[in-house]
Amino acid sequence: MSAFWQQLPALLGVVIGALGSYLAVVRSDRARFQRERTARWEERRLAVYADYARTLKQSVTLAYRVAAHLGNDPHPHPLTPAEAGPLLAQAAIARDPSGEALIMLGSPEVVERARAWVVVALEMEAFLREERRDPEAWKSLLTRQRAARADYYAAVREDLALPPGHTARWSLPALSATPATPATPPGPGEPAP
Repeated sequence: MSAFWQQLPALLGVVIGALGSYLAVVRSDRARFQRERTARWEERRLAVYADYARTLKQSVTLAYRVAAHLGNDPHPHPLTPAEAGPLLAQAAIARDPSGEALIMLGSPEVVERARAWVVVALEMEAFLREERRDPEAWKSLLTRQRAARADYYAAVREDLALPPGHTARWSLPALSATPATPATPPGPGEPAP
């Protein structure tokens, strides 16, 4: 019996070590599962956020084109209201499911910013349905739309813990009002340009 008592501390050490090892593995697996699950949901939320932005931007771009037809916007590809009608309806239909996914998976702040953005887009569409020709009022709507879009993107970045992004405001070079004339080759004895 004394041999058992002599080996009991070693046996208890093995049992405690095995139990500690088991608990460490279980805890590590649980933490890894939690990280992977969080990463999967973040990927899904990013996809939903991007899809919503893409579908809303389609509506906004169509609005730019119709506004150009009415003389309110400098968009280079004007579109008549009649031509835009079916395209705007299609964009609205595409926007609905992405909006529902956004409500389901988005943070409250992102959903609120998305709502503010879509409200301005709907105001733009109403402005165009009236076929208003008021470049100053249109410019005000554009400013509000751009601010709402920037707020949406900022909320998305904050929700996903992303670094600050680009403002999406860049200036384009002014287009020349006169068409370019084709270059004529230099005559004999003239220097090449």
